[in-house]
Order: sequence, then C-alpha cells, then structure tokens
Amino acid sequence: MTIPGTSARSAAALRIESLRLADFRSYARLDWQPGGKIIALAGPNGAGKTNLLEAVSLLAPGRGLRGARLAELARHAPGAAGGWAIAARLEGKEGGGAIGTGIEAGQGDRRRLLLDGEPVPASRIAARFSCLWLTPQMDRLFTEGASSRRRFLDRLVLALEPGHASEVAAFESASANRNRLIEAGRYDPLWLATIEDSMARHAAALTASRLYVIERLNALLAAGTADPFPAARLSLDCPIGAELAHRPALEVEDWLRARYAASRAEPVAAISPQRADLGLAQAASGLVAALASTGQQRAMLVSIVLAHVALVASARGTAPVLLLDEPFVHLDAAHRMALGDALQRGEAQVFCTATERDQFAALGDAAIWTVGEGGLRRD
Repeated sequence: MTIPGTSARSAAALRIESLRLADFRSYARLDWQPGGKIIALAGPNGAGKTNLLEAVSLLAPGRGLRGARLAELARHAPGAAGGWAIAARLEGKEGGGAIGTGIEAGQGDRRRLLLDGEPVPASRIAARFSCLWLTPQMDRLFTEGASSRRRFLDRLVLALEPGHASEVAAFESASANRNRLIEAGRYDPLWLATIEDSMARHAAALTASRLYVIERLNALLAAGTADPFPAARLSLDCPIGAELAHRPALEVEDWLRARYAASRAEPVAAISPQRADLGLAQAASGLVAALASTGQQRAMLVSIVLAHVALVASARGTAPVLLLDEPFVHLDAAHRMALGDALQRGEAQVFCTATERDQFAALGDAAIWTVGEGGLRRD
C-alpha cells in the first residue's frame, strides 16, 4: 500500500527543516533540526512527545491538535513569562520560508501569525503550510457531540481550501449579529436582511466546500486508496447540504434568505451549517463508526487520513506534513506494517510518536529521537 500522489504530477514534499520553541509547554528552549522524512519520537508518557506534535500543528491556523486555549500553552515554571513562541523553517515546492506564531504574556487567546517575518492573515499561512494529524483523543470522535466531528471535517476542508476558515468565521459573525439584534427587539428590517444575506452566502459556500471534500474523499476511498484499511464512507447530515445536492447554489442562497427572514421571531436561526454533523461508516458493511469497535474506528480514521493525504497532494501539488500520535495503538500487526509501509512509500514528512520502540519497526530506517526532560537526543 502507498499514499499516492497524483497521476498528472508528482507531489513536492513539504518539509520542516528546523523547529524552535520558547516557553512552550514543557520546553523552555528548543532548537531542533528533525532531519529525514520520517521522524520517530520515543519516550514515556509525559516526556513531551505530543507537545512537539502540537507545536507543529500550531504552525497552521486554528487551535492545534489538542484544541487548547492559547494561554494554556505557555510553560508553567518559575521565571516563565507567560507567553510562548514557535518558529519553523520550511522547504517545499515554493522554496524555503519561515512561519512563526505565539502570544505575549497577558495577550489572552489571540496569537500572531508570521510568514517570513511579516504578520499575515490565517489564509496566507494555510496556503503555505498544511498538516494532518491522528491522535488517541480522536478515538472519541464518534461518541462526542456533532461539533467535534464538524471541526474534524473543517480541518480536512481547510487543507484544501485555505479560505474555508474565513467562510466559517464570517457566517458565525453574521449569525451572532443577527441574534443580538433580534434579542434586543429593535432592528432595521433592511439592515437585518443585509446580515441574513451574508449568512446565506457564507452558509452555502462553506457547506458546498464540505460536500466537495466528502465527495472527493469517498471517491478515493472507493478506489482503494487506503487498502488494506477498510474503506470508510463519509456523509453530511445538513439540510443545507441536502438542498445543494439538487439545487444550484444561488437558489439555495435564496432559500436560506427566505427561511431566515421567516424565522425572525426566533433568536437563533433554525437552519445553520454549524449544526451539521459528519457521518462515518464502513463502506462495505455499512457499520456506522459509533457502533464499531475501537480498532475498527482507528482503522477507519487511518483510511481517511491516507486518502486525505492523497487528495491534498493531488490538489495542491504538495503533500502535507503528517502528525501521528501513537498511531499503532489498537491496530493489529498486519495493519501496523501496512501503515508503516504507506508512510515509507509516501511523499509526506511524518512525525510519529510511540512509548514502545518496537512499534517503530514498521517505519523502517526512520530517524529515532528520544524525548525527555525538555529536550531531544538522536539515537
């Protein structure tokens, strides 16, 4: 099994050449050159392995693989100032570049994003750097609420469409403004109609992006991209998506405007893309993920990640960075070897953690680093 690139062109590898941390989680200072395509991080629980993956994930827009509040990421130790910083040197199809992010003490939950030393919007960073991750916490994806699954889907979309996060934020902002005006009881109907027009446009656009990514992933999975992992099938439970399935986007926007105008007696819009839910099931058996075993759930997630790597590589011409936290847990020996083979043959740079070194046998001659006491040592 391999992670395919594209039939038309070979995906250029995106690489993190160096990573610097300052007062981030368990790291007071770190200046690290990972080296190689597959970087294996070994160490006991609490050594700081996941902290490194989280730092890489924060180079992309969003809250990273743990979803933590930004103020919580600062190192807690005597003398620590309360802020934190991450910087990385990248190599890829666009040549070299530097991405930086962090917050200053007392800055709260807003962080700066820097590209080659200059402040830029999140969409610029998303266009330059993409990463995907698989963590043990994602095993709860199928038992938690719809919001977790929706965020997972939006991360998949963002790796392909850098403007997706802006669409989501614009809808949420317009929806919040509408709610405040309606709750206040006094509003200009023309102004409210303008806000509802914005809601309709952004709701249709972001839902269309979600549907597009789901369709492409399902096609790749059906074609055997993730063999021998069982092909999963994704779906979107969303009335807006149901309308888009058989009506042009402009008609759906008109339908949404009419629904929003007709429901002004309700403070919160009844139809919202932020109430959508991502469905996941085994394609062959129809077994839904919520009823599957932990091992079956992990296998489905791996199949989605592998298919998404192929999709991003094909669409962007650059394979994303993969962050795999304890990926071999809950996989049998055959599937561990299959995953290791896929990672070795693929284009993506991979950062992989494990507490047991024998799990890295599936990764061939990966560069192995021992993590602990706020630092790393190359084996």
